[in-house]
Amino acid sequence: MIERVSEYQAKASEFADYPYGTIGQDKYPVNYIYPALGLAEEAGEVAGKFAKAVRDNNGIFTTDRKEEIVKELGDVCWFVAELCNCIGVPLATVLQKNLDKLQSRKERGKIHGSGDNR
Repeated sequence: MIERVSEYQAKASEFADYPYGTIGQDKYPVNYIYPALGLAEEAGEVAGKFAKAVRDNNGIFTTDRKEEIVKELGDVCWFVAELCNCIGVPLATVLQKNLDKLQSRKERGKIHGSGDNR
């Protein structure tokens, strides 16, 4: 699966077509502004699809609704892959580090609770 994640990240970057912003007094170019904002937008769209399932259909997910959620989750994945490209980190590394963190929390009885470093 990890090999396919790397393939996805490489292929997804072929569709990156957005302006680079600038920040700072020297107008330092940054390429993460659009994907960071896009990720927030798409995550909101995913949440909205779930909210509408609750509001409009008593929390029942029809096949059509599931397909709409899958599309939005795909957009979230694209933006995450792009942000990984912006900072020069393989998406597979991010996914593995997340699993490692969760495994550590589970082993230490810290799955529940708050805070990044629990």
